Amino acid sequence: MSGTRVAVVGAGMTRFMRRAQETGKELAWEAARAALDSCELTLADVDAVCLTSAPDAFDGVHMKGEYLSDGAGGFGKPFIRTYVGGGSGVFTAIQGWYTVASGMFDVALLVAEEKMSSTQPHPQGAFLTIFDNILERPLGPNLLWIFALEMNRYMSAYGLDKRDIASVAVKNKRNAAGHPAALLGQADITVDDVLASEVLAWPVPWSSPPRRRPSASPTAPSGSRGSAGTSTRRIGPTAIWCIRSTSRTRRGWPTTWPG
Repeated sequence: MSGTRVAVVGAGMTRFMRRAQETGKELAWEAARAALDSCELTLADVDAVCLTSAPDAFDGVHMKGEYLSDGAGGFGKPFIRTYVGGGSGVFTAIQGWYTVASGMFDVALLVAEEKMSSTQPHPQGAFLTIFDNILERPLGPNLLWIFALEMNRYMSAYGLDKRDIASVAVKNKRNAAGHPAALLGQADITVDDVLASEVLAWPVPWSSPPRRRPSASPTAPSGSRGSAGTSTRRIGPTAIWCIRSTSRTRRGWPTTWPG
């Protein structure tokens, strides 16, 4: 399917912080409004709303998609919520792309919301329930363990070392340094800073004095949003066009995504 050309025409984001006082619904609206304002659109211009969000337990609200729908601008509009685990934020753009590329909608408002701090005393209590009750849960595993295992496997499969992984953390922290919504931006961080930090779960480092958290991030609620429109509507000079790309996996299967 060739689909309709799709462009990202605006974006908005709330500030990441340790404990936001706003509800998930309020965070969703603040960022959605910022996205619409950035491209001079209103809710009246939006044909559909696409939402991705973390598990309901984090916000302490059952059927969170329905709860967030009006705050995300979905009242009286076609609305869909998706959830793909830790990749939900990335999937928001993919979901919006195929919604508009299908030709069924011209302007879609994309919303990604998460607020883990509502889970007390810590969201890890909710994460713990995903593990096997007999074999795994007694060990007290957490998400960091999972990511460390995945990182170690990736390093082994592709011949990478910790310096390669550390360079990713450095890139992310430096890119975040100039963003007003970022929580842990650090312009002067180096690969050696990351390599010299304490290891939390091999090979993921945590920090060294002073505590800078060079690779692992704390719990931080926020809502980030973007609005996407096709070429049939007013497209400003700052629009980013999405290009359909195709590649093959290691097994040779074709994979298609907007990029």
